[in-house]
Order: sequence, then structure tokens, then C-alpha cells
Amino acid sequence: MKQFKWSCTLLLAASLFFLSSCGDGDKKEEATDTSTAETPTAPANTIDTTAHNMVTVMHKVADFNKWLAGYEAHDSARLANGIHSYVIGRGLMDTNMVLVAMRADDMAKAKAFTQNPALKEVMKKAGVTGAPEIHYTIVTWQDTANVGSIPRAMTMFTVKDHLVWRTAFETGAQERKDAGIMVRNIGHEADNPNNIRLVTALSDTAKAFAYYKSDAMKKRMADGGITTEPKRFVFTIVKRY
Repeated sequence: MKQFKWSCTLLLAASLFFLSSCGDGDKKEEATDTSTAETPTAPANTIDTTAHNMVTVMHKVADFNKWLAGYEAHDSARLANGIHSYVIGRGLMDTNMVLVAMRADDMAKAKAFTQNPALKEVMKKAGVTGAPEIHYTIVTWQDTANVGSIPRAMTMFTVKDHLVWRTAFETGAQERKDAGIMVRNIGHEADNPNNIRLVTALSDTAKAFAYYKSDAMKKRMADGGITTEPKRFVFTIVKRY
């Protein structure tokens, strides 16, 4: 009888130990569970407000491929003067109209180089027809997001006050979005901040062209103090450097 009681006591003790061990195991698992919810990734900032010196040249060529070969053969001379090729575009309406955008380390040096009579001879040999149109721009705002190969428009105009214009321009963001117009960079002439240089991307050219002629655009121009008719060149980017 005593042996039976002793056996029951041992069995009960073993059961309690087993249950206690299982309980401790659960607690340990809970304590070592360090999994956390994933933190959402913040969208990349694509806006660059660093000022950049830009030189843009527009001209017509007799043969684009011949001109491009001549242009790139002259690259060492540009680099020696602190000028770096950036983008080449061709006119949407006339593909022999070419836009060359370059970044410049020093604007004074870039002006001296691009206005050198010897350069005109080089351009003529490459097949440039007519006088080139050269602009020296300080880009103060740029969106670096990739929007693909959709057409671009470079627009130039004069305003009474560039700060007043910029404020009015910002309020027209929704209108531009509705018209398929995305701002790529904003700048001004190096020697006159009231001569605005604006580059946009056009996701819908039909809507954009209609907006250019709309009453809403006329009002936006009046509100911004624009004093000249905007000059616009629509092009597609064919090469980046």
C-alpha cells in the first residue's frame, strides 16, 4: 500500500514538472519573438535646387548624323573650356532643328568659347546652316525624375519681376497637370533674372498645345506679369551624356 502511494506521488510530481517545463518553454518563445512590422520606404526626392550654369544652342543642320559626328569630334575643346555635353534634342516639327544643352563650370569662360569666330567655322564644316541661337542660363530648379522619351518644350519669355512670376506660376500647377505638362527645370538668363527659361515635358501634346492658346493661359501670363509672347521650341531628346 505504501509502495502504491509512493508511486502515485512520483507520478504526480513528474506530471507537474512536465507541465511547468512546457509553460516555461512558451514564455521563452514569446520573449525571443522580435519580429516587427516593415517600415514603409519614403519616396525618393527628385527635386534639385542647386544652381547650374547651362548653355543651350539651337540651330539647323543639313544632315543630323554628319553634324553629330562633327560635334562629338570637338568634345575635347569643349572640355578644355569647362563645358560638358548634357542633352541633344531634335525638333518635333523639323528634325533638322537641333538643340544642344551643355553644363558650364564657368559662365564667362563658356561665353568666350561659344562666341569665338573659330567655333563658327567648325560648326559650318559640321553642316550647321544659318546663325546659331545661343542662350546662357542659370537653372535654379530641376526635377530629375525619369519621365521617359516624351516630347519636351523649352519656353522663353520676359517678366516684370521674376519673384512675382514664380508665385503666379506655382499656383497654376493643377492646370498644367490637367494639360499633360510636367515642369522639368526652371531658370533665367545669366545676365537678367527677368528673362525666364522653362523646360517642360508633354505627356499629351494635343492637350498642351490647346492649353498654350487657352484663356486660362492668357490669364496666367497676365497674373505673372509676362511682357513678351513666349517663344517655344518643342523637341525630343535623342541623346544624353
